[in-house]
Amino acid sequence: MAEEVMHHLKMSKGQIGKYVILPGDPGRVEKIAQYLDNPYYVMTNREYTTWNGTIEGETVTVMSTGMGGPSTAIAIEELKKLGAEVLIRVGTAGGIDPEVVPGTLIIPTGAIRKEGTTREYAPIEYPAVPDYSLVRELEEAAGRLGYPTKLGVSESKDSFYGQHSPESMPVAYELLDKWEAWKQCGAVASEMESAALFIVAGIRRMKSAAIMLLCRNIEREKKYNLYDSEWDTSHAIETAVEAIRSIILKEKNSNQKK
Repeated sequence: MAEEVMHHLKMSKGQIGKYVILPGDPGRVEKIAQYLDNPYYVMTNREYTTWNGTIEGETVTVMSTGMGGPSTAIAIEELKKLGAEVLIRVGTAGGIDPEVVPGTLIIPTGAIRKEGTTREYAPIEYPAVPDYSLVRELEEAAGRLGYPTKLGVSESKDSFYGQHSPESMPVAYELLDKWEAWKQCGAVASEMESAALFIVAGIRRMKSAAIMLLCRNIEREKKYNLYDSEWDTSHAIETAVEAIRSIILKEKNSNQKK
């Protein structure tokens, strides 16, 4: 019998690896794939562009999710059916903590569920948290590479302009109050996909984590009158690749001892 072809990803089993790097932007997929050995194009459908390559001989997939929770959740659901097991989101984020400098790599230890997708998966009281072992691998990988990191809670939102132009919204009172609450609670950054990644992957019994370049920090700009930014995601990509390499080598070493 022919293998089932996924409705959105347009792929079937055997076309991806168990390790998957997930950028949001389809335009970043080929760039990330070049950090792998033997990269090659697989498929594009809608916002989902897929490339494969290898790390230490193991197939690693790079696939875009598009922006936001709905398309991210669809990607995870179908990746699970294709055999994926380990997911690492690589992307960008804006700052909430004014002390975090652009260029810092954010590794979320949890995500604020300020979006709608995960409410159709779990009660709002259930936390969106990554896999601890993957968080540790990312932190250690960044340390080996010498890249500055910040661990902490990120905000996952549905509306980009709800953050950047809250005063223009009829619900400005709510947006501004919650943003201030996140600041006082100690949240470090804001983005759009991590909550969906952590919740859906957890429910489907997959390991997930995220690493994001802090590209701009408007709270830092307001507090210190500093207007610096960083848009090169290379360090985040390299860290994700290094973390996956570490996981693969540990698994191979463990299998050899059995």
